[in-house]
Amino acid sequence: MPYIAREHRPKLDPLIDDLAGAIALIAGEQPDATAYAGLLNYALTRVTMQVIRKCCGAVRYGTVATVSGVLKNVNDEFYRRVAAPYEDKQITRNGDVPEYE
Repeated sequence: MPYIAREHRPKLDPLIDDLAGAIALIAGEQPDATAYAGLLNYALTRVTMQVIRKCCGAVRYGTVATVSGVLKNVNDEFYRRVAAPYEDKQITRNGDVPEYE
């Protein structure tokens, strides 16, 4: 879960803000409205792999399992906090699928 101790946040947040700003800036310069997706994938992949190398050294099964779990948790929490409420609004706006009613 992304809910880390408050004392760790000031060390990470400015760096995260800079990275997010750079991704948004580059994406905004592209003709494709979803250009941020590839940039975000690249950035997350590089951060993930650098943390693994600096914290763990060689990639081993335990590292793969742990990092896979973290990335799945990121996805699950994004879906729970962002996608599911969006879907609920769309159901209200457009009506549910008959089989789900």
